Amino acid sequence: MILVVDNYDSFAYNLVQFLGAHDEVVVRRNDAVDVAGIRDLDPDGVVVSPGPGTPADAGVSVPVFRDLDYPSLGVCLGHQALCAANGASVGRAPEVVHGKPSSITHDGAGVFAGLPVPLDVGRYHSLAVERADVPDGLVETAHTDDERRVVMAVRHRERPHVGVQFHPESVLTEGGRDLIRNFVAWCHGGELPEGAGADAATTGGDR
Repeated sequence: MILVVDNYDSFAYNLVQFLGAHDEVVVRRNDAVDVAGIRDLDPDGVVVSPGPGTPADAGVSVPVFRDLDYPSLGVCLGHQALCAANGASVGRAPEVVHGKPSSITHDGAGVFAGLPVPLDVGRYHSLAVERADVPDGLVETAHTDDERRVVMAVRHRERPHVGVQFHPESVLTEGGRDLIRNFVAWCHGGELPEGAGADAATTGGDR
C-alpha cells in the first residue's frame, strides 16, 4: 500500500491514478495524519504531493522526511519538504514557471532508470532550492538544461528518500508513468540504484 499525503492540490489525484495502476493507494490530507498515524498505517511507501504554500505550511510533509524511513517520494512541494527536512533553504525560484515544459538532465538511476536524457518535464512552481543550498545529506540528481541549472531532483545519501521538483503526473512530463512505476517497484523491495549525480556525465563526480 502506498500512502499519498495530499497537500490540498488537485494534482494529488493524478498521482493517485498513476500509483493505483501498481498498488493500493490510501490518501490522507496533510493535516489529517501525523507521524504516529503513518506508522499505524505502515505503508510500503509514501508520496508527498504538490500543493500551495511552503514546506512550513504543509502539515506532516516535512516530518515524513525528518522522522520516518519509509521509501518516500516528494513531488514539487513534497520535494521542497524533503530539502527543508535536511536543512535546505527554500526560496523564490529564478523564474516562476506554471504549466511550462522544461528539458532536464538526470543521472539515469533510481526513479530515472530507463528514462531518456535529456527529459522533458512539466513544471508548476514559484519556489525552488538553489544548487549551492543542497545539503550535504542530499545529492542533486537532476537539473534544468538552461543556464540557471535549477535543481529538479534530489536523493538522500543514506535514507530511502527522493524528490522531484517537476510533476511526473503532468501530461507535459515524458515518461512520468515510468518514473512512478520505478518508485512503486522500489517500495516493494526492488533496487533503486544510486546515481553519481546529475553532473556525473560531464564532471565524473558526485555532488
